[in-house]
Amino acid sequence: MAAYPQDPGAPDAPYLAFWRERHLCTLTTLRPDGSPHVVPVGVTYDPAARLARVITNKSSAKVAHVLAAGPEGARVAVCQVDGRRWATLEGRARVRTDPERVAEAERRYAERYERVPSPNPARVVIEIELERAMGRG
Repeated sequence: MAAYPQDPGAPDAPYLAFWRERHLCTLTTLRPDGSPHVVPVGVTYDPAARLARVITNKSSAKVAHVLAAGPEGARVAVCQVDGRRWATLEGRARVRTDPERVAEAERRYAERYERVPSPNPARVVIEIELERAMGRG
């Protein structure tokens, strides 16, 4: 099986360009029974910080799954596909409620998806500290 590894902190130019395009992504978390929970999300990728970010409502199942993993964070993956191009980022996710972190995630979301997210006082950000990246941009 072919592998297409990328350095999550310094991906090649086509891979990074793919992550800057507007694409719907998926986030995979694990339920308490270990089964995967895969949902559509918007994701932003910040290789300099080795972070991926997902804005969401604090009452969502994905947030509950991440919180259930404890302070060390939950192992998660985000993925996007467009024809033969695909990209996956993996790492440890933690839920952040700090207003500055949420605002930064909203700013990055607006930049990538070309729309400002509607106001949501229950918004949090799932930050994924990236450990692995793979794919073909």
